[in-house]
Amino acid sequence: MKYNAIPKTAIDFLRSVSKNNNREWFNAHKEHYLEAYEQIIGFADALLEKMNVHDHLETESGKKSIYRIYADTRFSKDKNPYKTHWGIRFKRATQKLRGGYYLHLEPGNSFIAGGFFAPNPEDLKRIRQDIDFNYDDWNKMLSGKQLVKTFGTLRGEQVSIAPKGYAKDHPAIELLRYKQFLLRHSFTDEEVLAKDFTGKASDIFKSMRPFLDHMSEVLTTDLNGVSII
Repeated sequence: MKYNAIPKTAIDFLRSVSKNNNREWFNAHKEHYLEAYEQIIGFADALLEKMNVHDHLETESGKKSIYRIYADTRFSKDKNPYKTHWGIRFKRATQKLRGGYYLHLEPGNSFIAGGFFAPNPEDLKRIRQDIDFNYDDWNKMLSGKQLVKTFGTLRGEQVSIAPKGYAKDHPAIELLRYKQFLLRHSFTDEEVLAKDFTGKASDIFKSMRPFLDHMSEVLTTDLNGVSII
């Protein structure tokens, strides 16, 4: 069953997990988890359908898009066994469409994010080359009225000093220091539970397209604009 709105019970379950983050409680309420999980799958299916109207995704189904609720505590100081959010990720299809979409659902901390979370060294080098040669175009793109209204500023981790090969006083040094390239839009709990939240989320993701499409072109061409794939 597809859900255009997120059932309140799926969010309420997260509040319960936050207060009772232990295996004994979770196992005693497994049927509530499974009910909420199926609801989130239904929502993700509906969102995936809307997303494929304006983009081409390789994610096969809502179920395939959802991160496990079981936390990996091996290398984390936080030893709570369960996540207190639902995470949904969609990947764009084909080598020419780069970047990804992420929806984080958590009481008091829900947001959409998209872009390039961990570009490999070759991709990062190519992105910086484009910033170096075309930083006026980058500034124009990132200062676009719709992008700023929806996402604010570019986000992501940055190196503390100028990347190797670039001067500290380069006119685009702030952009060159990025090693992640992300856009983010936050939601209130009321927005998340509103009718047709799938439409709202899909529209926000669609607003990322100028950014994602520019990055896709950069990462699939050389400095002369010749395709490399």
